[in-house]
Amino acid sequence: MKTLQLPKGKNIYFTSDHHFGAPCTEASKPRELKFVDWLDGIKKDAAVLFILGDLFDFWFEYKRVIPKGFTRVLGKLAELSDGGVDIHFFVGNHDLWMNGYFEEELGITVYHKPQVFTINQTQFFIGHGDGLGPKDKGYKRLKKVFVNPFFQWLYRWIHPDFGVQFAQYLSLKNKMISGKEDVKFLGPDNEWLVQYAKRKLEKNHYDYFVFGHRHMPLDIDLSPSSKYVNLGDWITHFTYGVFDGKLLSLKSQK
Repeated sequence: MKTLQLPKGKNIYFTSDHHFGAPCTEASKPRELKFVDWLDGIKKDAAVLFILGDLFDFWFEYKRVIPKGFTRVLGKLAELSDGGVDIHFFVGNHDLWMNGYFEEELGITVYHKPQVFTINQTQFFIGHGDGLGPKDKGYKRLKKVFVNPFFQWLYRWIHPDFGVQFAQYLSLKNKMISGKEDVKFLGPDNEWLVQYAKRKLEKNHYDYFVFGHRHMPLDIDLSPSSKYVNLGDWITHFTYGVFDGKLLSLKSQK
């Protein structure tokens, strides 16, 4: 469990599922610029920024090579980090392969599993959301391959010019086995992340469960004192979360 104290007059921001690079560089650029403008706007009152995965549609770190592009986004994140904003990044199913670049170059803390935070006495359970809850056993098995150090080591032997292009192709074609079915609302009782959160509540109390992955802005009561919040995305909704020290609310970037 990690503890954060939010200074008076400051906010904590949550964002997820930008998928920059998709469907192509030209189409992605306007969304990137919109996100950079948003980052520029929040830096005046942001104490902490949580990025809940899938910032990129594909990301793989070779030992001395990272995917080309995203200069403005990475530069703005570096600016916020250098300016004192505490940035936390949770890897998603499209950017599983992070191995030190964000920590070393941008000063961003990276997590590969959900984490619990206490912020101003409020309990948060935070993660990207992939591979959690019932069902989806095929993806859970495949994810074990994706995160296996041996298979990652093997993939690094593929030249980046081919390795990155091939992975980008698969990511766009198959959405890393998450596609249109993942953005259909199943109802509050059938949403698998809601089911997962309710099971977690049987053992411990959390005021907020905050996830991405579903690409839908959702705010669902789990109990009189606990909520499930999904951040939506920066593809069609351009939504994000803001915590002011008391309440977490969903907002949209115009």
